[in-house]
Amino acid sequence: MKRPRRPVSTGVKFVKASACGNDFMIIVARDADLAGEDPQSFTRRICDRHNGVGADGVEWLYPTDKADIEARLLNCDGSAAEISGNGTRCVAAYWANASSIEGVPATSVSILTGAGVKHCRLNSHQDWKFEFEVDMGIPRVEDKLTLNADGMDVEGYPVSMGNPHFVVFIDSAELYAKERIASAAAIARDEHFPQGVNVEFVEVMDSQNLRLRIFERGAGETMSSGTGSCAAAAAAFVTFRVKSPVNVQSAGGKQRIVWDGHREMLLGGLAEIICRGEFLH
Repeated sequence: MKRPRRPVSTGVKFVKASACGNDFMIIVARDADLAGEDPQSFTRRICDRHNGVGADGVEWLYPTDKADIEARLLNCDGSAAEISGNGTRCVAAYWANASSIEGVPATSVSILTGAGVKHCRLNSHQDWKFEFEVDMGIPRVEDKLTLNADGMDVEGYPVSMGNPHFVVFIDSAELYAKERIASAAAIARDEHFPQGVNVEFVEVMDSQNLRLRIFERGAGETMSSGTGSCAAAAAAFVTFRVKSPVNVQSAGGKQRIVWDGHREMLLGGLAEIICRGEFLH
């Protein structure tokens, strides 16, 4: 008796990775047959946490002669983003593993992002877990700004990490207030940020530790953010609230940031490859 033939796969291959709870699909663009569908709508479907695989966004990979690989980030709602610090570490973990020789991963990875080339150095590796330190560029912190957010004045600092952030310092009693969700949404819609903005509410625990709650453009509240952690630390550095190095704690875990105020800010943390598969459509 002949065995039935297995159907030919028409799925899109993906790798899923996570950095401090910030999860991403990684897809090699030239290998993805989207059957006429555009990447934005496909990203929305695969990132759906009920009818898709579920993720905060997709890092689409392209060949480039400017770095080891180019990563173009689409948020889970299909909107484009310049960069994600956590997403960049996830791509670095994927690339280091894919480039491994006899099981030893590549120790450095350069990634072209919408915010320029980011250099990632592998500090440690165990199984599918990779700890990288990434050059995140020089932050640009603007003067304090007062916005009207959902009927309430909110003071914060606009910060650019190659993508836009608004950092608000609050005390511990206010960090997890329900009103923060509406406040973040109102800030993201403010006319001061025509392209939208990532919002970080920050508690200064002591001179070398911050805790934050993060609301990302195109994704909503997330467990972590690499650029958000950098933006929060940058605003805290320039207002003399902390000193380098600083640990930034969010719901997804801890990241370490080093900055002397002049050279590129360094972001350190884990990235883990979770699974690989095919998204059938």
